[in-house]
This record gives sequence, structure tokens and C-alpha cells, in this order.
Amino acid sequence: MGRFSGDGRRSWLVVMIGLLFVLAAVGSYFAYKHAADPAPPRQAFPAALPAAPASYIGLYERGVPGSYAGVTSFTRETGVRPQIVTYYSGWFQPFSTSFAKAAEAHGAVPLVQINPAGVSVTAIASGRYDGYLITYAEAVRAHRLPVILSFGHEMNGSWYSWGYHHTPPKVFVAAWQHIVNVFRTVGARNVTWLWTINAFAATDNTIPSPAAWWPGRSYVTWVGLDGYYRQQSDQFVTMFGPTITVVRELTTKPILIAETAAAQAVGQPGKIADLFAGVKKYELLGFVWFDNNAERNYAMTRAAQAAMRLGGTAYREPVP
Repeated sequence: MGRFSGDGRRSWLVVMIGLLFVLAAVGSYFAYKHAADPAPPRQAFPAALPAAPASYIGLYERGVPGSYAGVTSFTRETGVRPQIVTYYSGWFQPFSTSFAKAAEAHGAVPLVQINPAGVSVTAIASGRYDGYLITYAEAVRAHRLPVILSFGHEMNGSWYSWGYHHTPPKVFVAAWQHIVNVFRTVGARNVTWLWTINAFAATDNTIPSPAAWWPGRSYVTWVGLDGYYRQQSDQFVTMFGPTITVVRELTTKPILIAETAAAQAVGQPGKIADLFAGVKKYELLGFVWFDNNAERNYAMTRAAQAAMRLGGTAYREPVP
């Protein structure tokens, strides 16, 4: 009885030691697997941007995206703290994460106008530049917060290489759809896609209807309109009204005035008041003010700054 019990204890000890070795081996295996196969990135993307009428006052300012100083100066001068800040990006330029973070710190969303200057739009559609697009999309995804992206703005005009008379509308549409598909494949779901066209007057035959460039409802989040007060007679209803009517025949997507300003010579204060009123009349998202000189003197006068302050105060809560 005693000899049998000793052998039993030794057998039990051998079994337990063997079991410990097995458990240790299994643990090592799973530890290796965990190290070799890291967890997928957390998809904590934000909800879609608000799309209520009169939600945004945006700004394009000199010096962006290298510096945010011009934006803060605009706020000091007008009392308006933009909710959207725009910069223009050439093809092959990376997403400016630093600018996006600066915008975030000031309560704004970056709007990037990506321009395919110097490259073939057909090549974009065929996937030749997918390496660049994937890298860009990964950077946008890593930002996690909302980003507004627009590709090839004012394509229904003739002044850009990707526009009317230079690139067929069907090629532009194919490129737009391809870009959106690449971003979706990468998982960059924090993008608001802004399809930006040039506004046209009812009597203007030089800028065609944008219908031929429409990429489809599933490829567009918002519609952007570009237009400027260049003449004393210009009014919101004549500058943007006909284009809004045409867009509404294509889609019910929210509309943002994506680029606008008033020349000094046409009475800036009155045009700024007209801009605020027009956005509310047509129930648009808002507007992005182009605070820079282009082919005309768009620099804001003191009176224009005061008009922007007054309009912004009535439009939303004033900046403290």
C-alpha cells in the first residue's frame, strides 16, 4: 500500500510538470502572436459635420497652411472666428497634419482644395497615382477629426487644366469617383467630400451647367459654389441663384459658398451684408471668405471689417 502510494505520487508529479510545460508553451505562442499581429487601428471617427443652414463662416487667409497667424488676425479685426479654414494643395503635396491640428485648436475644420495641376486627370482615374492617394488618405484617417476635401474645384470653368475645354467631364468624373473609392478603401471615413463648381449668371454662356461633371449622389457630401462680387450691380440672387437652381435639379445635398469676396471698388460693406442675407435666404451652409488679393483688390477695408463683425454677430454668437 505504501509503495503503491509513492509511485502514484511520483506519477501525479510527472503529469503536473508536463502540464505546466504545455501551458507555458501555449502562453508563449499566444504572446508571440499578439506581438506579431498587433490590434487593428481604433476606428473612433467622429460623426458627420453639422449640415444645418447658416452653420459656417469660413476663411481662406494668406500664409496658410504654413502659418495660422493670418486667421487669428482676421478674428481680431472682425470678431469672426471661422469654423472652416481653407488651403489649396498641389498634387503630390502631403496632407498638412500640423495645419489641421492648428485648426482644431481654434475650433475649425480644415478644407483642402486639392488641385491636379501638372498631372493627367486620366492617369488619376486609371490608378497611376494611387500610392500618393493612399498615403494622403492614411494621413487624413490618422487625424480622426473631420476634414473637408475638394478635388479640381471650378471644373466647369475653362481656366484650369482639369476644367472645361481641357479635360472631358467624363474623365473628371472617373477621377473623382476613383479618389473617393481609394479613401474609402483605406478607411478614411472622416472626410466630407465637397464638389466645388463655379457659379454662373443666367445670362452667362461662357460657363456651362455643371450637370456633366456630377459624380453621383453617393460620391458627394456637400456642394460648393465659387463666385465673387466684381461689379457694383452684383447681388447674391443673380450671382448664385441660377446655379443653386441647377444644383437643386441634381441633388438636395447641402450647399456651401466655398469661395467668395467683394472687391473694394464695388462697395464691400453692402456686399458683405448681401452675402449674409443670401446664405440665409437660400438656407445654405454658410460661406468661405477669400481674404486675399487675386485679379482684383479684395483686401478688406475698415468698413468691410465692421460689416463682417456686424454680420457675424447677427449670424451666430459673437467672439468674446
